[in-house]
Amino acid sequence: GVEVGPQPQGVARADILDKMRKIVKHGLDFVQLFNEGKEFPPCTIEVFKIMEKVDYPRNKNGEIIAIIHPKLQDQDWQPLNNGDPLFLTLDGEVIPYQGNCTVYPTFINEAAYYEKKQAFVKTEKIKLTAKHLRSSVS
Repeated sequence: GVEVGPQPQGVARADILDKMRKIVKHGLDFVQLFNEGKEFPPCTIEVFKIMEKVDYPRNKNGEIIAIIHPKLQDQDWQPLNNGDPLFLTLDGEVIPYQGNCTVYPTFINEAAYYEKKQAFVKTEKIKLTAKHLRSSVS
């Protein structure tokens, strides 16, 4: 499956649809070249690995008591460092990120995840290395 976003639920955006078409086309081109026996050289790629899901701050009754800080909103895949603004309480208090490493939040303030108690997902940037690749089928 391919999920391309972010975009609001039930909304069809031309720019996002175009990105989805391009990624699917690249995937199909790869499959065709692989099936034709093309050898792909070794490569390294940066990816984001999910670390954990982070919930909104809540009171003892389970009610949300803070929202995503405006400086974090719409900053998916951007670095979040220790001390950066994370949440803003309904009283105007800033809750900073407290972590021992830089993380890359994604799915920030997505409406579909409120019911799942998820404000965002913390990811870490890692490098994956692949050896050369070639179909063994002749």
